[in-house]
Amino acid sequence: MVALFWLMALALFALATRVGRHFGLIPIVSQLLLATFGLPLLMYVWIEPGWQLSGAELISPSWLKNLYSLSFALLLGHILSDVIDLRLDRQSLKIALPSFCLPFACGLATAIWLLPPQPWISSLAVGLVFAITAIPVLYLYLRHINYPPAATRRLVQTAILIDLTCWTVFGFAQGSLHLSSLLLPLAGACLPLLLRVIGLRQPLLYSIGFFALLVAAEHFKLNALIFGIGYLLCMATLKLPLVLPLPAIWMSRLQTWIAIPLILTFGIVQIDVHSALSNLDGVQLAALLLLPIASKLLGNWLGLGWAGGSFEGASRWRESLLLNIRGLSEIVFLNLLLQQQLISASLYFALMLMGLIATLLPALAGMHRIPLNIAAPARSPRANS
Repeated sequence: MVALFWLMALALFALATRVGRHFGLIPIVSQLLLATFGLPLLMYVWIEPGWQLSGAELISPSWLKNLYSLSFALLLGHILSDVIDLRLDRQSLKIALPSFCLPFACGLATAIWLLPPQPWISSLAVGLVFAITAIPVLYLYLRHINYPPAATRRLVQTAILIDLTCWTVFGFAQGSLHLSSLLLPLAGACLPLLLRVIGLRQPLLYSIGFFALLVAAEHFKLNALIFGIGYLLCMATLKLPLVLPLPAIWMSRLQTWIAIPLILTFGIVQIDVHSALSNLDGVQLAALLLLPIASKLLGNWLGLGWAGGSFEGASRWRESLLLNIRGLSEIVFLNLLLQQQLISASLYFALMLMGLIATLLPALAGMHRIPLNIAAPARSPRANS
């Protein structure tokens, strides 16, 4: 029955994605809608009372945990390969500073003063969730509305700078709790240097090593963030590109049809939504839904004003909305926090709902339809040039 449930969940995500495309929604929006509203309803109405299966039982098989580790490593590697692809310029830095600092400070204040007492790293994580931006979805939106190339590069580089800061800060904060846990990931991150010393120069070999060790780090609960960032920095130092283990179109399909649905379902089925929401009072829930969006929009607005317009007629309001989308980056980050028990189920669901609202805002503003000439989401301007 457990295997049947997971096959049914993947089929539901496939159906939701196809229906969403019919109405012009990009896949991640359709998937977030199903995960936020459809899956909790399915669990409450059918799976728990009819099949007598709890969320804990649905995620208990070892084969499923291995598949989750593989999917998580695939998506984390995808995001980290984007955030390492950084070409720092002054304008992007001017946007990124308030776009990161203001929501991060707001998130810290919310965690400390409005939420129940929790470890400092959990409060730090809430602040980072407030600040994070989604690179792949942002780039897809920008391509969709035929944004000027120079302005697109500026916004995407801003998002890369913000996400690199978020992942790096959390990785080192996590490692500071157990300094010994930093040694093995850092040693693994030096593998590209070792391969170069012994004369191996094939980029595919380095890339296979990256994904294989990232899966191992996730499976054995090592600091996958520090390993991933360090490994890719070593590759960048050696001027080696990250080569995908599969053709780009197949990697895109694997993420859309299997990895993202699996990760979303893995997180949601562990949550009793009614109980989770009842653990938050009205003020806390409103703060978690509204403050991340409001503080991020304000930070974006200030940063864009500081940097100046990217082209004549650029809409500061539209760019603020675009830099507020969360999407894939937030999903992976929230699942990481939930699996490590750094946030509660209540926080997970509320922040996921916030991420859905933030991701839908550009769509509600008319920037949601899929362009006919885009066959698959691109990863970054550099990856697609």
